[in-house]
Amino acid sequence: MQRLRDIGVVERINVDPKISGKDLAEKLKGFKFIIASVTPNFTAEFFKYNKDVKLIARHGIGYNNVDIKAATENNVMVTRVLGIHERDSVAELAVSLMLICLRHIIPANKAVLENKWHERKNFMGKELSKITVGIIGYGNIGSRVAEIVKEGFKSEVIAYDPYIADKVIEKTGVKPVEFDELLKTSDVISLNASLNEGNYHFINKKAFNKMKDGVVIVNTARGELINLSDFIEALETGKILSAGLDVVETEPIEPDNPLLKFPNVYIVPHIGGYGTYSLRKMDEKMVEDIEKLVNGEIPDQIVNPEVIEKILVNFQDKNND
Repeated sequence: MQRLRDIGVVERINVDPKISGKDLAEKLKGFKFIIASVTPNFTAEFFKYNKDVKLIARHGIGYNNVDIKAATENNVMVTRVLGIHERDSVAELAVSLMLICLRHIIPANKAVLENKWHERKNFMGKELSKITVGIIGYGNIGSRVAEIVKEGFKSEVIAYDPYIADKVIEKTGVKPVEFDELLKTSDVISLNASLNEGNYHFINKKAFNKMKDGVVIVNTARGELINLSDFIEALETGKILSAGLDVVETEPIEPDNPLLKFPNVYIVPHIGGYGTYSLRKMDEKMVEDIEKLVNGEIPDQIVNPEVIEKILVNFQDKNND
């Protein structure tokens, strides 16, 4: 924070995640640098009405809440965190959610607090080491989840990722499979894919119908990967044994979200990257992006490199910050 204050005035601003682009533009008038969370959305409307912002630094790996095309057209640089900084933290949470779901840890603890120790027979679970885990998305985090589960628990691990060659996956000792095979074979399915136009709501009724009865779903990626109404149906029919979610489609979760009524759905508030080491590295990256830009240098992990030349011209004179 002190390094940021050495550059200029620093303000913490909280807004409604659903704030309109125009209202957000008004709220951020006068600010040149924005360190942004997963919300709000920086839409084309935002860039139309705000010409002050020069940098949006995403405090995370994903940047789907920023209209990159509009940002580029308005010469606004967008940066993000290097995936390696969040890798262990998110992967460890994914595995933790698997164990919570498989071993009924939360209801078992609740029973103890309610003086119902004798109910322990109700909490017989499945060993992670004896089942098949399917990883959807075998990039930075998905590959780490697979490594922990395979090497640490000796589970059978399979993976699906249309953007990574089978040989790359095979080199890690994990079996690459097609999407349908993963759905049909997995006892636990871990979603680790980045969100794109091709996989929005791709975990839908058709996908659920192909899964094993009593499957466990873990999502530490993006809530938009799952069709909510189909998810609810799969929970109601017992297709899903339990689910561990770090993300939902609308964040923060709304109090009337039907997922909240299921005792076998364990939701945490998007804390995947909230490890002390991970957060420190992410914070430092955000500060470095701003410092570099002010000094006429090129930040790392620029999402839209097309704007580099135009942006740097504005910061050749350090007094122009």
